[in-house]
Amino acid sequence: MILKYTPLIKYIAQRLAMRLPPHIAAEDLIGAGVIGLMDALDKFDPSKKVKFKTYAEIRIKGAMLDELRSLDWVSRSVRQKSAQLEKTLHLMEKKKGRAVEDEEVAQEMGLSLDDYYSMLNDVRGVMLLDMERLRKKSPDLPEDELFEIPMEGEENQLHYFFNQMELRDVLAWAIKELTPNEKTVISLYYFEQLTLKEIGEVLGYTESRICQIHTKAILKLRSKLKNLKKDTNPKVFVPHI
Repeated sequence: MILKYTPLIKYIAQRLAMRLPPHIAAEDLIGAGVIGLMDALDKFDPSKKVKFKTYAEIRIKGAMLDELRSLDWVSRSVRQKSAQLEKTLHLMEKKKGRAVEDEEVAQEMGLSLDDYYSMLNDVRGVMLLDMERLRKKSPDLPEDELFEIPMEGEENQLHYFFNQMELRDVLAWAIKELTPNEKTVISLYYFEQLTLKEIGEVLGYTESRICQIHTKAILKLRSKLKNLKKDTNPKVFVPHI
């Protein structure tokens, strides 16, 4: 089974590494991925009616994220940059009522466009660690249940189903607020499973530029989801979460 799913481990490691600083390579994550696969083999329950590959993917990625957390590779200054960018993007788009251009954000932050892009490059891996926030927000939920689909009992199934529908609606609303390029990158990366390099070939940009667009889109989405309850703009449909 380990040999069979080794290509999957490498694939996940490579996709994660694309969003990490250059000094962290895919090879650094593969060992953790193997441990995640072994954990999946040990804990997989066929009675849950979830495909093993789906379960394994989540366990493999979770093990890789745990490895990244243990390395503590995100410095305080990088976290501060991420928070500053996220806050600036949110406030500007709220004020202007539209998606803002890179030049506008750079000017607002008192940066040259090159320095702004460099800042996006610096923070591109911070969003990988958001699972830790989910765990902290759900302290009563056992870790295993964060990765499993509840299939037992009609009430549990309905609760899960409607939560997923609500989350889908929230994300759909947030994605609609992105720029056309950001929407395309999110679609091609997460739904079509293209690499950042392949997306660059489609859009005619460098891989580095696609990475910057991806980082900015994720910062915007995270900010929108975090601030939904705070914003009360009657012109915007804000689903309850």
